[in-house]
Order: sequence, then structure tokens, then C-alpha cells
Amino acid sequence: MSDAITKAISFLAFIIIGIILKKKFASKEEVNGLKKIILLLALPCTIFVALLKVKLNANLFVLPLIALGFNLILFYVTPILLQILGITDRGIVNTIKLLIPSLAPGLSCFPFILEFLGEDYLAKAAMADLGNKFFVLFILYLVAIRWFYKNSETKQESVKTKLKSLAKTMFFEPVNIFIIVALILLSLNISLNELPLFLQNNLLRLSAIMTPLVLLFIGLALKLQRKQFAEIFSILMLRYGLTLFLIAAVVAIAKIKVNADILFAIAFGLSSCSFWPFAHISTIATKEIDLPKHKQTFNTDYALSILALSLPLSVILILGVLVSGNTFANTNNILFLALALTFFGIAMPLYKWGKRGAQIKSRYSNIK
Repeated sequence: MSDAITKAISFLAFIIIGIILKKKFASKEEVNGLKKIILLLALPCTIFVALLKVKLNANLFVLPLIALGFNLILFYVTPILLQILGITDRGIVNTIKLLIPSLAPGLSCFPFILEFLGEDYLAKAAMADLGNKFFVLFILYLVAIRWFYKNSETKQESVKTKLKSLAKTMFFEPVNIFIIVALILLSLNISLNELPLFLQNNLLRLSAIMTPLVLLFIGLALKLQRKQFAEIFSILMLRYGLTLFLIAAVVAIAKIKVNADILFAIAFGLSSCSFWPFAHISTIATKEIDLPKHKQTFNTDYALSILALSLPLSVILILGVLVSGNTFANTNNILFLALALTFFGIAMPLYKWGKRGAQIKSRYSNIK
């Protein structure tokens, strides 16, 4: 049995253990407690260790801009995907447009990048996520507020205070603090081996628990709702398909030859949707609490359903790509997977169109 398959089985076992332990976690707060340990402790230490083992170069600072560009492409293409699926409800449309372009690599791809591609690529992923964080925290917040004011007659309030709060949140987020400290140490030519031994040991031990904790969390948080499942599944499949088409195009145009670079781009691009847009949606929902649901700017229940489905789907796809070795480092195979996912995405609207066509034909026949 290959090392990749052994790892995949091990990962799935942790997820299954998480599913089995669900009944032992009586409340959502307990599951969120595990999530906080991951995001506030295990993940920052893992990224810190990874960064201190790489050589500082200019390419690292280009990655946030590339990630931000990817976010923006998804943002502007999402309305086209909604037209394909025939989704017209304003609240749902706004919700999808805010969530689909966002990424949550910390929980959905970082553990697998670390295990399959190594610490150098985890460091690159952490740097790329800075661009994504700027997008989900600032740009999407401004977009959400703009839609809220457009939808209501409320007098526009200054967003300056909120932006300051978001800037503070981004700067003092543990992951970002560790990235900044690591970059400062690297600029001073201080590596991990030059830190005090007790600190090295503690960082390495905390780093070692990240992957098991993330996999357990995925199992605990796994919650699929039947309502609107097909619609959300379709939009996510189209998102994944579009992501792979973009990556295939970049690989072909830039003539990228390093297999690990291609697999890294795929894993990062297939990350699940971020929680931050949902936080913006929840903030606006509190301002519209007296409005009927059909008049609200966003649909919070729909947003939760997207988050619930995107995490397991992203994990399955990322794990599948990385387990297959260098299979998807080939442009033709990336395009084949992109076409397959796109087909799954348009299957529902094709079925609906076919059903409507059959109904129209039946009515026409009856009239005759």
C-alpha cells in the first residue's frame, strides 16, 4: 500500500472518529471550543514552524496578491453561475455572492498541504491566505454594507469604526501575529534551530496536534441538510470546476513544470467557504431583525447550509487530488476533473429544463 493511500485512510479514520464522537459533544459551543484551539494555538504554531524552515524570498510576498486576484475573479464570475442555475431570490443571491468567493484554507487545506507537500508549501499557503483574509475581512464587508444600504432606507452610518475594528481583528489574529513574527525573525537570519530548545519543543509539539484536531473537527462539524442540498451542491461544484479551469489556464500559460506547485495551487483553490462572510451577514441580520425574511438583504439559514456543505466537499476533493500523486499535475487531467465537476454542477438545471420541456410538450399535445 502506497504512503499516500495510507495517509488518506488515516485521515478518514480521524474524520470517522469525529463523527462517532458527535453524540458526546452536547452543544455547538463544545465543538467551537475545539475549533478555537485549532485556530488560536495549533495552526499558528504549525505555520510559525513552517515559515522558520524556509528561505525568505520575494516570491512569498507575491502570493497574497495572487490569492486576492483569485478571490476577485470568483466574485465577478459568481453572478454568471447563478444565472446558469436560475437562482433569482435576492436574499439567496446576495448570500451566495458573498460566500462563494471566500476561502477558509486553515481548516480545509492546510493540514493536507502539510502532510502531502511539506512545510515549505504550508508556509506559502499561509502567505497566500493573507490576501484572502484582506478580501473576506475588508472588501466583502464593504460589499455587504453597500448591499444593506441599497436594500433599506436606513441612513448610512460611517463604516470607519467598523473597518478599524476589522483591521485590529486581522492584525491581532494569532495566525497573522505568528506570520509577522516569523518574517521578522527570517529577515534577521534567525531560524527555528536558533530558538531556545524549550521553545522549539513546545512549538513542534503543538504543531504535531494540528492535523488530528482538524480532522476530528471536520467529523464533529459535519452536518448536511437536505433542504436546498441540490442547489447548494450545484453552485459549489460550479465553483470548484471554475477554479480548476483557471488553474489549468495559468499552468498552461505560465508553463509551470513543478508538480508540487500545481498541486499546491489546486489544494488552496479548492478550499471551503470562509466563516467571515457569514459573520458580516449575521451583523446585518441583526439590523434587519424586524423585516420579513423575503425583504432581508441576506439569508442566514442559507449561508449556514453553504458552510456546512462546503467543508466536507472541499476536504474530499483536496484529499482525492493529493492522494492521487502527480495525476492532477497534468493539465489534461485538471481539465477533465474541471469538466466532470462542472457537469455535476449543471446537472440540476439541465434536469429542470428537461422537465419543463417535457411539461410544455405534454400541454401542447393535450391542446392538439
